[in-house]
Amino acid sequence: MTTVAALGDLTRFENPRQLMHSLGVTPSPYSSGPRRQQGSMTKTGHAQARRALVAGAWAYRYPAKVSRPLQLRLAKLPAAMQAISGKAQVRLCKRYRQLMATGKHAHQGVVALARE
Repeated sequence: MTTVAALGDLTRFENPRQLMHSLGVTPSPYSSGPRRQQGSMTKTGHAQARRALVAGAWAYRYPAKVSRPLQLRLAKLPAAMQAISGKAQVRLCKRYRQLMATGKHAHQGVVALARE
């Protein structure tokens, strides 16, 4: 809710990349000739929205499961939406485990998940 309140109308972004640029969770570029490197987050844009996204991404460190309060909230939604949310949770938890297995630092992994 914080992200939506901070950004307002999300349809003003043509693609997700523009949205992530406005939040400041894209890597800073560095290029010299044919060489291209990526640095840390740019941290431009709305700090509260970025903080909320990253805080939410920390939840994907744990195995995907549906808690009792979440079950009660999901019961009010259509079955198709429940399936999409479950599939996304499983995918993001798996992605976090993959990033950790490759040796990424936990903070890098969480910011990568926030971008996704």
